[in-house]
Amino acid sequence: MGVNAHPVEVGAPAPDFELQDQHGAPVRLSRLRGRKVVLVFYPLAFSGICGSELDALRDTAFGDDVRVLTVSVDSVFTLRAWADREGYPFSLLSDFWPHGQVAQAYGVFDDAKGLARRGTFIMDGEGVIRWSVINPISAARDVADYVKALADIH
Repeated sequence: MGVNAHPVEVGAPAPDFELQDQHGAPVRLSRLRGRKVVLVFYPLAFSGICGSELDALRDTAFGDDVRVLTVSVDSVFTLRAWADREGYPFSLLSDFWPHGQVAQAYGVFDDAKGLARRGTFIMDGEGVIRWSVINPISAARDVADYVKALADIH
């Protein structure tokens, strides 16, 4: 039980998945080839640290060749309410059922708590992970690190 200690490594192909976004529309990772992807796992909608992190994502200009995807175990309905309230323009993906399956595939699911740790994976246009960071649930990530990592990916 507890935390999966084997996150997907830099240099590995990103595990493909399809999840519903806050509008119920399917989003498949492999359909985003040709663009860089910032994949951000977070524990729960409407929580303090998660809100500050997603606000920072909302307020950062990533460029047209970058797609931001965020993932939590919340339901589509919860994600829609949160996105509407906060004005999040990116996809909030529901890893609700099977519960945490995508977070498990990326090695960031905390079995004991039933939610994702704060894991971020940045992929190049070929779907290869080029940068990642995994923080404890209580420690926020810095979006400036994402911008720097993206600048280093060609």
